[in-house]
Amino acid sequence: MKNKISKYIYIDRIEFVLTWQCGGKCKHCQVGDDINKTDSHRHVLSEYAVEAVKKLSSVYNLKSVMTFGGEPLHYPEVAAAIHKAATDSGIETRQIITNGYFTNNADRSKAVAKMLADAGVNNLLISIDAFHQEYIPIEPVYRFVLDVIEAKVCGAFIYPAWLINKENQNPYNEKTKEILEKFSDLSIRVSEYKNCVEIGGLDGNAVNLLRDYCDQSNSEILESNTSEPCQEPLNITNISIVPNGDVMVCEFVIGNIYTEDIIDIIARYDPYENESMCALIQGGVAELLSYAKKHGVMIDTSKHYSNCDVCHTVVKCLKQKAFIK
Repeated sequence: MKNKISKYIYIDRIEFVLTWQCGGKCKHCQVGDDINKTDSHRHVLSEYAVEAVKKLSSVYNLKSVMTFGGEPLHYPEVAAAIHKAATDSGIETRQIITNGYFTNNADRSKAVAKMLADAGVNNLLISIDAFHQEYIPIEPVYRFVLDVIEAKVCGAFIYPAWLINKENQNPYNEKTKEILEKFSDLSIRVSEYKNCVEIGGLDGNAVNLLRDYCDQSNSEILESNTSEPCQEPLNITNISIVPNGDVMVCEFVIGNIYTEDIIDIIARYDPYENESMCALIQGGVAELLSYAKKHGVMIDTSKHYSNCDVCHTVVKCLKQKAFIK
């Protein structure tokens, strides 16, 4: 098994988009239209995910496994199984990003907190801010934070998103500060990581819902580096696995864990065998747009504020036309 290693991948992190389901409709959500989408699978299948973690950890020095979504705690048993496998495999960081709202039942909230502690989760980021609390009630989130503290889940933090940056004076940041005050009596820290909605990199819902906070035109942002070669598909150190089992490198599907062995998927990975990846590697987003145009895919870049968002849109459109897998 150890001979099956692609020269373009040396993985140290696996990210599971555990589900697209979520109770929120956050204005800053990067997932955008994929939230609550109908799919053949409502969540990642735990037995396949656990097998992927175990097999990859036997080949690579994995440092981190993350589950997020959507809201991963809609399916806490799946999240716990993944993180238990990561713990048993000696993976150092076992991370969940959650909005903390998955039940109104106090007993269920307490049970899930204990489940995460028992699974070895040691980096629990609970998203609490103006964006989330616009749609998500604060009471069950407060209760879950209490349950997390009682269960002694390691590395638990409140993880607010700031618009532009924490110091910027805008209605969202002011509301976030008010919300955080409601948790100030609890023995849980607020993450100092700069989790900012950066206007120069808008994508997902933010493109349409937060564009009024952008003081640059999208053309100014995009024209600055559209021709720069993109190295994202090369020398990959992390992969994502989504609910239907697809293994993703950025927006590109490179295999499916429900139908193939994860080691075989990784071993055969070669970005130069994919024409759209080649275009991106050699000529950046500009070359990818040219490639798409040749195949009848025209993208309105006026609706995008980042090269990544343009790339994601192009790749999705090419998939729909079956030019790439």
